[in-house]
Amino acid sequence: MQLEVDISSESDVPVLVSRAGRALTAAGVQDEERGRVLTVCAELGQNIAKYGRYGQVTLRIEDDARGCTLTVEASDRGPGIADVAAALRDHFSSGGTLGLGLPGAKRLMDDLQIDSAPGAGTRVRATRRLFSPRGGR
Repeated sequence: MQLEVDISSESDVPVLVSRAGRALTAAGVQDEERGRVLTVCAELGQNIAKYGRYGQVTLRIEDDARGCTLTVEASDRGPGIADVAAALRDHFSSGGTLGLGLPGAKRLMDDLQIDSAPGAGTRVRATRRLFSPRGGR
């Protein structure tokens, strides 16, 4: 299952969260895991709206014999992140926020990777592995 939502303003973020929530519920993902993924969707969508100007968030649910993998991927055409390592530290912010979004998203998922460079946009890929079909760890 794959869901894609375009983000061009903050008003697109609740649409993303609602659609992703319905998709995760329909897929049978349990409440705690659904909450983790929706928090990450919201954070990445907000980052696109605030910094990236325009982009897209994709949610994928991929099954295999041992369970499933939830992937949230966000990409934008914005100015990029000058210092990715700093952006992943608590309380670092280039936009006057608390600076907890990306570090929090990293803690909520099993893996978070950021590809970015000044002037080249940003791609964030966050994954969470569920070791029972649509269930818990």
